[in-house]
Order: sequence, then structure tokens, then C-alpha cells
Amino acid sequence: MGVAVNVARSPISATRRRWYAQLWVHVVAGMIGGVLVGHFAPQTSERLQPLGDAFVKAMRMLIAPIVFSTVVVGIANMGDMARVGRVALKALIYFEVMTTIALVLGLLMVNVWQPGVGMHIDARGLDSSSVAPYVALAPEQGVVPFLMNIVPASLFGAFAEGNVLQVLFIAVLFGAALSRLGERSRPLVAVLDAACAALFRVVGIVMWAAPLGALGAMAFTVGRYGTGTLFSLGELLISFYVTCLIFVFGALSAVAWLCGFSLLALIRWMREELLIVFATTSSETVLPRMMTKLEQLGCRRDVVGLVIPTGYSFNLDGTCLYLATTTVFLAQATDTSLTIVQQLGLLTVLLLTSKGSAAVAGAAFVVLVATLSTVSQIPVARVAIVLGIHRLMSEGMTPTNLIGNAVATIAIARWENALDEGALRRQLGATAMSVDTTPSF
Repeated sequence: MGVAVNVARSPISATRRRWYAQLWVHVVAGMIGGVLVGHFAPQTSERLQPLGDAFVKAMRMLIAPIVFSTVVVGIANMGDMARVGRVALKALIYFEVMTTIALVLGLLMVNVWQPGVGMHIDARGLDSSSVAPYVALAPEQGVVPFLMNIVPASLFGAFAEGNVLQVLFIAVLFGAALSRLGERSRPLVAVLDAACAALFRVVGIVMWAAPLGALGAMAFTVGRYGTGTLFSLGELLISFYVTCLIFVFGALSAVAWLCGFSLLALIRWMREELLIVFATTSSETVLPRMMTKLEQLGCRRDVVGLVIPTGYSFNLDGTCLYLATTTVFLAQATDTSLTIVQQLGLLTVLLLTSKGSAAVAGAAFVVLVATLSTVSQIPVARVAIVLGIHRLMSEGMTPTNLIGNAVATIAIARWENALDEGALRRQLGATAMSVDTTPSF
């Protein structure tokens, strides 16, 4: 059941381009170049890391102002705070259900596949110094610290730190205040609307550096870790990638079917974003583009503005799969017995520690350390076993997170009766065309 949604604010400029002029082709070329440089010139490849880091930083600097302006304008134009609360509640319910499914699937697959059984690693011989920085950050994880961290210490501190949840918190308050001011707020809303349009234009400019970012990130990954790491822990990597695929084409495909669209068509639609997060292992690099593209698919702007930023902390399906898989793998590899009851207890812990894991660098690994610190059966030092392949696992984890949040936004928009299903069908049926993702407001 769809409704008429005003998508004139961010129309698609879909013009046919030759295949070699499309961004995703350039990103693939950058990734291939990075793999070749990393393999044949590993010393040179590590010096290319700043290319990937600079691209990620350039995108991250735009996230806070874009989230703020988008959410404020959306709420101010909506004018109904009861609707905002309803959307937020529906989003949290959906997030909790899907992350629980991801954790259960991860535990089930790692117990069936058993990638760590037979490794017989002596935990006493592990060098724990390599994970010391992550151990230091682990106490900051947890429900109470996470909730307290949503409220910023200062108004501008949230923007300076780029903390998405803190910026979202401020934006909701500011948008609510403007909606109560009525006509007096119109000039300020118009200014924020224009600022948002300008910021998305900047995103379009920065995105042309994506191939260089992909080249630098892939060259660093291959050059630093090489093929030896792939072989030594290859079964864990394979089992994790298979688990991600089962979740995407099982659980998320079922949600897509219930919402009346093809998951494969959606994946084709967001192929450029998936390639970028695969190469950079950071889903933040495409957050602004995803907000734009989901509006173009017919999702109402205020729903997109609330669901996507919140999902980056609460709806991390790939991260949940990673945490469940890796935790049990470490127990298997070091011959540590975990009963069904203990694994159910682990599931409960993971439901709490997985929330807000996007708030720190190396987030998933920090949360893994925080999880082990609450599970006495598995000493924290054992995470050193998987430190070398964490980035390689992130290349399966981050695309899964991105697809999960895209599906979540469409599902919640449909649940809220805020989805133009005609636009959804038209755009997903036009994935062969090149899409200009910089909106014209």
C-alpha cells in the first residue's frame, strides 16, 4: 500500500553514460590496481594508505552537517512530533528483531561449520600487546556508557567529533523547536534546506576521489596482510562470508519480498556504494549518498533522515554476524568449551554490546574485546588470533551493514505509509542507467 510522496525535492537525473564513464567502473579499476600494487609491491602499497584514509576523512567531515540539516528540515516540515516518535519506535523494533536474527544465524553457522575446531592454539603463547589499544577502549562500551554518550558535552562538540548519534540527538531537538515556532521558523528552515543542497553537491565532488581511495585502501590491505594471512585463517573468512550471504539473501531478501521489491535490484541500484564500502571497509563513506538514493527510491525525507543515521549505530547486521562468529571461533580455536546455555548468555551480551559500535575507530574489534571481557570463559588476549584478518572480515561486514540499513529504511517507510511504491518500482527497474546521486532541491 503506497502513498503519494513528494519526491520532487530530489529527482533522479538519469542519463545514459558509456560504461567506462560510470563511477562504479572507476572504483573497480581502483580496487584491481590496489590489489596488483599490494601483491607485487607491498612496500610501496603501504605508502598508499593515506589515499584511502584521506577519502574516508573527507566523507566523514560532511556527515555531521548533512545529518543535522536533513533531519532538522524534515522534522520542521513534518510538524508532527508524534509521527517522529512513531517512526523512531518502529525503527528500534525493526532493528532489534533483525540484529537478533543476525546473532542467532551467526551462532548457528559457526557451530555447524566449526572453522576453529582442530587448530589447537595455545593461548599462553599469544602476544597480547598488539591488542592493548583495543582493550583500553573496551570499558567505554556497554549500555550505560553508550546511552550517556548520546548526549554531547557541548553543542558544537558533537559536530567537531563527528558523532552521528549526538548530532542526530541535537537535530531532533532543534527540529522539534522549529516545528513549534511555525511560520517564524520558515526563513531558517529555508537556509538549512539550501545548505543541505550545497553539502550534497560537495559530496558529488568528493566522490570523484573514490577510485583513488579504493586503490589506496586495497593496496594497503593486500600489502600489509598478504596471501599468507588468507591461507592461515581462510576457513574462518570463508565461513563468515558465506554467513553474510545467507543473511543477505535469506533474511533481508524475505523482508524485501514482503515489502514488494527485489533485493537483487536494490543491490544493483547501490552497486557503487557497495564497492566503495568494500574497498574502504567504512560504511560512513557513503552515508550521504545513501540518504539521497533512498529518497529517490520514494522513501519520505524525514523517515530517511531518522532511520539511516540511527541504523548506523543500532542496525549493524554484519557487525552482529562478525561478533557471534568470531567469539565462538576463538573458543573453538583454543579448545574452550562453550555450552548451549553459555552461548545463549553470550547472545544476550552481544545484543547489548553490539549497539553503538560505530562510535569508535576499529569499532567492531573494540566491541569484540568488550564482549570477551564480560565472558569469563574466553580471555581477552585471544583476540590477537584474528587481529590480522579483522580488516579482511570487515570487507564482508560493512557491505552487509549497508544493505541491511537500506532494506530497513524502505521497510520502515512502507510500514509508516511513507513510501512511493511507484517511484520504487520505476527506479529499481532502471538500474542499467547511470544515476546522478547529487539531488537538485
